[in-house]
Amino acid sequence: MKKTLTVVFSLAAAVLVAAPPKSTPEVLAKGKASYATNCVLCHGEKGDGNGPAGQAMNPKPRDFNAGQFKNGNTPEGIFKTLGEGLKDTAMVSFQHLSEEERWALAHYVNNTFAARKAPKK
Repeated sequence: MKKTLTVVFSLAAAVLVAAPPKSTPEVLAKGKASYATNCVLCHGEKGDGNGPAGQAMNPKPRDFNAGQFKNGNTPEGIFKTLGEGLKDTAMVSFQHLSEEERWALAHYVNNTFAARKAPKK
């Protein structure tokens, strides 16, 4: 019975979670503004991890232009990081931001910096 209730509640929670918004020019603009306010100090304007506050951090902030993100190189993975933070780093949770703003940030980081990693065709 307990196992059945757990499954039912898990399914109900999955249904209640809204699908991520699509990456639109409006969402990206909101993400860009939020990045300037919340992220640039550590990650830098170029997303290279060389922001002024990032200089004193150990480990240094992520360089968004290189390598695999800890939760994956997708808006969903970036959103997860924004919501939970990353253990043993200075990356704290940004749960104080609205879900809409965290999605906008996730799309902005993914679209802006992931595009630099994409192989040239």
